[in-house]
Amino acid sequence: MKVDKNTLSQLSKFQEYIEGKKLDAFFETYQIKFAAGHWCAGDFCDRFAPLGYNSNNPKLKSDIVSQIQRVAEAGIAGIEFHEAVFIDKNYRKNKKIIDEVKKALKKYKIMPTNMNTNLFSDPKWKLGGITNANPAVRKDALEIALQGVEIAKEVGCISVALWPGSDGWDYNFQANYGVLLDRFVQGCIEINKKAKKLGLKFGVEAKLHEPREGNMIISTTPKAMLVASCVNSACEGKNMGVAIDYGHEQMYGNEPADNLYTAKQFGIPVVNFHVNNAKLHSNDEDRVAGTGDNWRLADFCYAAIDTGYQGWFGEDQFTYRMDPVKAMSLSRELFANVMKKALMIYARNDELKKAQATGDAGKTIDVVKRILT
Repeated sequence: MKVDKNTLSQLSKFQEYIEGKKLDAFFETYQIKFAAGHWCAGDFCDRFAPLGYNSNNPKLKSDIVSQIQRVAEAGIAGIEFHEAVFIDKNYRKNKKIIDEVKKALKKYKIMPTNMNTNLFSDPKWKLGGITNANPAVRKDALEIALQGVEIAKEVGCISVALWPGSDGWDYNFQANYGVLLDRFVQGCIEINKKAKKLGLKFGVEAKLHEPREGNMIISTTPKAMLVASCVNSACEGKNMGVAIDYGHEQMYGNEPADNLYTAKQFGIPVVNFHVNNAKLHSNDEDRVAGTGDNWRLADFCYAAIDTGYQGWFGEDQFTYRMDPVKAMSLSRELFANVMKKALMIYARNDELKKAQATGDAGKTIDVVKRILT
């Protein structure tokens, strides 16, 4: 982001609610990089509608090129992928799809941002990916993750991420937690080495549970930071970091903004953001960003500014009963308006820090209340 005296002085141009063409001007002025996961632009299914909520709409195609087109229609500048998009049923790279995607990205002027690693949707991974009890399955999972790094480089992404959705446990005593964690760390070391060699950042995305009923192996962002610290020590450097999903933080009631300062304090890179919304202490609903507690979201945006985050903000949402283009557009619009409030608070940064130094909540609320209400 570009936040300095010059850009902050231009906030007066965006006093009213930002929408339409002013949205583009806002993102450009502050150089806020906004993306969407390709899955946000497809059909959405769950156990109640396994065929998909839009499966009766013949106009809504879910092939990857159609998804890229819809991301562009939503006015979004970047796109995240899963490496599973680019492989065949035998887990081998599909050069034809890679070429088609690169052509579509150029056509629609969309930037590839982050490549996520899918080690959860195939039944093969139901008992875990890189932590699986079966050494052969662990080996396959690691090979696919390493191949995903190669695909990320070919497509033009700047980072790779691992969300270990299948790695964890559902019942007490099901797993030896220490063994699982060691397997996970060793796997991340190998992935990080590959990413570092190819000039890509690597991040792990934490989540409390779901699809695991008990816990995922990396249940919180602070735990992901500990893993990153261990991996970086083994690999010498700071190439591995964390990918923070806003809704995942809501699941365990953490203050999302707090994690940004924690990462900065301990020298852990924040590789990527997923923006969305979820109810506090609930599941990962992946709702439209900006439709929940916007004091909390503004605090998070302020922290991103204050800690110098320069990466992408990527939508990760499953808006089951909405038109995907409309849903993506709304997230972009609502996020921008909350980010504007965070910038307005940052413009009064000296005043806020002075109030914070007193420890008096009343004084800090006085600084921000007219901006946030």
